[in-house]
Amino acid sequence: MNVELPHKQIGVAVIWNQSGQILIDRRKVGGTMGGLWEFPGGKIEPGETVEACIEREIREELAIEITVGDYLISIEHTYPTFHLKLTVHHCQHISGVPQPIESEEIRWVNIGDLNNYQFPAANIAIINALQNYSPTPNA
Repeated sequence: MNVELPHKQIGVAVIWNQSGQILIDRRKVGGTMGGLWEFPGGKIEPGETVEACIEREIREELAIEITVGDYLISIEHTYPTFHLKLTVHHCQHISGVPQPIESEEIRWVNIGDLNNYQFPAANIAIINALQNYSPTPNA
C-alpha cells in the first residue's frame, strides 16, 4: 500500500548581516533532526506568502527584524516520514539581536565556513547555491 507522505511548505531565510555573514541556528536536540544546523524559517500558513512567512517566522524564532529580498532557490526533498518543499530567499538583518527562542544556539558564519557545520540533507543544495553566489556589496 502506497501511503501519501505529509507535505510541508517551508519558507527559509538566508539572513545576511553588514559584515557579509549568514545567520544559522542549531535545532533543539530533542526534536526532528535535533542538533543539526539549519537556515531559519518555518511552515507557510494557508493564505500566507513565502515572504510574509519568512518575516513572521524570523520575528517569532529569533526576535529580529529583516527585509526579505531576492529569491535564491527552491528545493524538494523527501525524508522517510514527510516530503518537504523549501523556498529560500536572501534576507537582510535590519534590527535586533538574534535570540535562540526556538533553537539551541545561533551563529553568524562566513559562507566558506558552512561546510564545518552538519545540516539536514535538504539544506545541502542551499549551501551549494550560496557558494556559487557572490553578493554585490551594498552601495
